[in-house]
Amino acid sequence: MNDDFVFVEEFVAGVRWDAKYATWDNFTGKPVDGYLANRIVGTRALCTALDRARERAEALDFGLLLWDGYRPQRAVDCFLRWSKQPEDGRTKRRHYPNIDRAAMVEQGYVAARSGHSRGSAVDLTLYHLATGERAPMGGDHDLMDSISHHGAPGITQVEARNRQYLRSIMEAGGFRSYDFEWWHYTLKDEPYPATYFDFPITQSGPAGGIGTAAKALIT
Repeated sequence: MNDDFVFVEEFVAGVRWDAKYATWDNFTGKPVDGYLANRIVGTRALCTALDRARERAEALDFGLLLWDGYRPQRAVDCFLRWSKQPEDGRTKRRHYPNIDRAAMVEQGYVAARSGHSRGSAVDLTLYHLATGERAPMGGDHDLMDSISHHGAPGITQVEARNRQYLRSIMEAGGFRSYDFEWWHYTLKDEPYPATYFDFPITQSGPAGGIGTAAKALIT
């Protein structure tokens, strides 16, 4: 493992973050394997592109709030195991109200190999710089429902406009969108397009936990 993976907030000034999978506030209902610290990690190339996006967002009076970046393969494996477990109803209403757990994989919301594990994907939203309040988007992070799709009917004009702002900001920064999730963007020119990493996210960062515990899966 080289030093190409960094804490995003140390390279992109002014971003806010809440690493959802390091908390109890995610669709599994508990912290996820591999997320040992509430930090966002990504490649340096991701950070460079995010900084371009941040500048464009600021010109529109928005800031960036990040929910996820690099995702260890062990976290993806954890998602797959969870999707096969019996339903307990704890997170269903908020995150997947209209489908079964197993359908998350079938419908493209959870994948056996995630672009996040390549280090150049990010989940994020916008917030208003003037107030610090999140821009309404017509659904929260990891709402696995058709209302989360780009161009989905049933959201307000303000919410649709904010989604378009985010999309234009990210595309101008060098990212491509994902049809099923308005919050998910992947760097167009990934430095590791066929490598799925599995090192944990730790508080010690690239000089400690990231560098020493690295494992890559090459496909």
